[in-house]
Amino acid sequence: MSDTTTETTTAQTTEAPPGPATPPLRRGRGRRSWLAGTFAGEMLAEFFGTFVLIAFGCGSVAVAVVGLPGSGRQSVAFGPANWLIIAWGWGLGVVFGVYVCSGISGGHINPAVTLAFALRRKFPWRKLPGYWLAQLVGAFAAAAVVYAVYVAAINAFNQTNHFADRPQSLPTFSIFATFPAQYFNGSWVGPFVDQIVGTAMLLAVIAALLDRRNSAPAANLTPYIVGLVVVVIGLSFGTNAGYAINPARDLGPRILAWIAGWGHQAFPGQGQYFTNYWWIPIAGPLIGAVVGIVAYDLFAGRALGHVQED
Repeated sequence: MSDTTTETTTAQTTEAPPGPATPPLRRGRGRRSWLAGTFAGEMLAEFFGTFVLIAFGCGSVAVAVVGLPGSGRQSVAFGPANWLIIAWGWGLGVVFGVYVCSGISGGHINPAVTLAFALRRKFPWRKLPGYWLAQLVGAFAAAAVVYAVYVAAINAFNQTNHFADRPQSLPTFSIFATFPAQYFNGSWVGPFVDQIVGTAMLLAVIAALLDRRNSAPAANLTPYIVGLVVVVIGLSFGTNAGYAINPARDLGPRILAWIAGWGHQAFPGQGQYFTNYWWIPIAGPLIGAVVGIVAYDLFAGRALGHVQED
């Protein structure tokens, strides 16, 4: 640096008004959290991951059902395009739900996934009840947040569409929980099979994505691809029964809907063309998860060598 530059810099420095001294940066002591490596930490992670999933998922349904129509931001009806909002909302909810907890708990965020991993991937059975509880509570808490954010839009929608009370409003109930399509005519067989097939597809692909002997994705891309699987399940099977494919995803928000006044639509799950539906989005995905991971091990895993169970 030249002498002229040095003098100019010195003058500028001396002419500047004095300010408060900047405290030196302190390095953290790096103490290990008492939750690190504990089952309690894993449960909290599953709670939070499931919370993120349901907040984005149910939130996207709320946007499609009551948000856009009542906000003045939708000049014409979207029609089938609303389904794209829902499908991508749930898919991206899975992506970010898995990302926030996978390094701690494995990112199950779905009791069906936990059951399949316990059955075929040596996940400890003793942890299964705790994971299921954390996932259910996380789903309920997220549904409560979505309800708090959209309660004004829900009430406005019901008033505009002349629903006397919430138990009559199936569209707003759909923000939280699932129900079968009208073409099943009240039969539980079609929706039950749908939930088995959809969840089986989900678990089969998850098993492939985690199998290092197969074409498992690198660079931590697995959550994105799992999210795309959920998107395509919604686009290909979703209209049959709302593609819950996750017992916590349906049961947690269903409990919230029951508490918030949707009554018999939530429990026992009764509407104009369905009855006693509440158990189908629970039992169907649990069975489907077992079918899916066993199918992968049978048709692909064995061809790759020993069945991967780690």
